[in-house]
Amino acid sequence: MTRTERLAAEKRTIEYLKRAHITITDTEAKKIEVTDLGLGMLEKIGLQLIVYVNTQKVCAKELVLFPYQICPEHRHPVSSQFPGKEETFRCRWGQVFLYVPGEKTPIPRAVVPAGKDHTFTVWHEILLNPGDQYTLAPNTLHWFQGGPIGAVISEFSTQSRDDLDIFTDPEIKRVMKGK
Repeated sequence: MTRTERLAAEKRTIEYLKRAHITITDTEAKKIEVTDLGLGMLEKIGLQLIVYVNTQKVCAKELVLFPYQICPEHRHPVSSQFPGKEETFRCRWGQVFLYVPGEKTPIPRAVVPAGKDHTFTVWHEILLNPGDQYTLAPNTLHWFQGGPIGAVISEFSTQSRDDLDIFTDPEIKRVMKGK
């Protein structure tokens, strides 16, 4: 991802947060993280976010997805040193197509990029509109995509340890790029 692409994504992220009536400080705006997960296809697979707090007990973030942008399939594993991450997604603006284990949705709304179909294995769809929320237990395989106008999602969770996340796609590199 080029510096120009990252800066444009940061600017769009601020616009989306304003649409959702979420106010951030100038300091928070400077801490916007943008990631294409090392795939070089930010508009299709990637994520923009701001972390408000991340302690040993709690984490709060705003996640921004551009139209049909995907946060790819992953899980937050349990280990002897870490109990895994329980997380709640609350849609603030737009629509979110969330996929978790369960009966496959016959006609899912999500569209995955060509050549990446094999990296999405859970297809039970949960549609989140503004005000809807869903909680995931630790180690639950999941992925989500913004709807036609994108989405703003508040995430409330136990401690976030991105370095421990396990992605289905072996090409993914969890590298965040902020200012």
